[in-house]
Amino acid sequence: MELLSDIALTIYILASLMLLVYGLNHYVVLYLFNRHYRVGQAANSQVVDAFCLRYQAAVDAWPMITTQLPLFNELNVAERVIRAVAALDYPKEKHEIQVLDDSADETRGIVDQVVAELAEQGFCISVFRREDRSGFKAGALKAGMEVCKGEYIAIFDSDFVPQPDFLKQCIPLLLNNPKAGLVQARWGHLNPNESFLTRAQSLGIDGHFVIEQSARCYGRLFLNFNGTAGLWRKYAIVDAGGWEADTLTEDMDLSYRAQLQGWQIEYRPDVVAPAELPSSYAAFKAQQFRWAKGSMQTAKKLLPRVFRSDRSILAKAQAFFHLTHYCIHPLMLTLAIFALPALVFNEVKLTSVMTALIAIPLTIACFGPSSIYVFSQWAVRRETGLKRLWILPGLMVVGFGICFCISRAVFEALTGKQSGFVRTPKRGHQTRKSYRSAKTWVPLCEILMGIYCAVTLATYIVHGQIMVGPFLAFYMLGFFTVGLNSLKEAFAWN
Repeated sequence: MELLSDIALTIYILASLMLLVYGLNHYVVLYLFNRHYRVGQAANSQVVDAFCLRYQAAVDAWPMITTQLPLFNELNVAERVIRAVAALDYPKEKHEIQVLDDSADETRGIVDQVVAELAEQGFCISVFRREDRSGFKAGALKAGMEVCKGEYIAIFDSDFVPQPDFLKQCIPLLLNNPKAGLVQARWGHLNPNESFLTRAQSLGIDGHFVIEQSARCYGRLFLNFNGTAGLWRKYAIVDAGGWEADTLTEDMDLSYRAQLQGWQIEYRPDVVAPAELPSSYAAFKAQQFRWAKGSMQTAKKLLPRVFRSDRSILAKAQAFFHLTHYCIHPLMLTLAIFALPALVFNEVKLTSVMTALIAIPLTIACFGPSSIYVFSQWAVRRETGLKRLWILPGLMVVGFGICFCISRAVFEALTGKQSGFVRTPKRGHQTRKSYRSAKTWVPLCEILMGIYCAVTLATYIVHGQIMVGPFLAFYMLGFFTVGLNSLKEAFAWN
């Protein structure tokens, strides 16, 4: 029993310390953002203003751009994204639109109808279909690129509605810098106030795009293509080895390979491409599962090359934290599981001082991401943005609640278990068809974890160890919120 108690307490403390390291790194990212953001923004603006003034009246001077729209069963949003891309302010004769349609449902008819209508209006637009979905999104992008006309390639997922000036705001950075392989824009939100879940997501995404991506770009660290709302130099894709489908995050994989080849990624946080946030817990978890598993697959694939590269120690360290970011969730799950045995087996050893030494790292780790969310709202919305921070506890609840789902994704990636590309269903502004995610056993596990955390919280209170109580409360609320809502959706409760 003594050995078991020591093992439980050791695991609990080690997980806390590892979370502390990830939490502290958020402060490093925030420092890099504050140091480089304004200078980087000013440089981008100067380049864009100069090029737009020079090219404004010279239609022939603008390069040929292909915009690719990868679709798979997106009846609710296919027409919207196609028309939004057709409305981009760019010379028609210099803009090719490729609809990469792998759909197997009524989406095909909608796509054909809209494309035919736009073609009659003089747009250079076509539908590209494959015999099978091999390689999923990566396979579609690769196949489309082999026949596209543009020397630059913009990519938008089906749920995006880009602003009309997107191409003219991004292409100057590629024309100005021959080493630039990609310009990534910031994601905006079409439905941030739809529900508690979408409010929480919008806050989290702002933190990533406003603070983290800006810090990485302007600090000349590794950053990633986010799979959409980006403009690539075609040769950079080819030089990096092209699209590969051996990870679920083909976008992150390609962007890291391109940077390892010497290409740079430019970022424009002031160019916003609004997108639809997943409105159901099942869709949100499917999206996060894919991102988590794909990130860890990319880490296994490319971190050795990153460490062998001639990049700075800071760049290598930040690449490690970036690619393994989702390891935070297994560490959180470990704390949730081992909190009870750490107390029960070590009631004598787990003094108030020891509890404080555990609670302090947890607090620092939690406030690291929170500081990024707070500063992201201040950076883009000032006073109005700060009013949105009331949802921050809600974001923490959701973050705690999905740690079981994400831990499963990380485990599958580390053990090499393969899985298909599961797209995130979208509702669109008018729901023509309801796409439901497959039912799984995960919600039941989340509810059981909620019960377990409730028992753990009660046990800690009874034993007078209340310093860890707030974290256990967030675990309990998170697991119940995510688990019960997922179960409700699965059985269509109303």
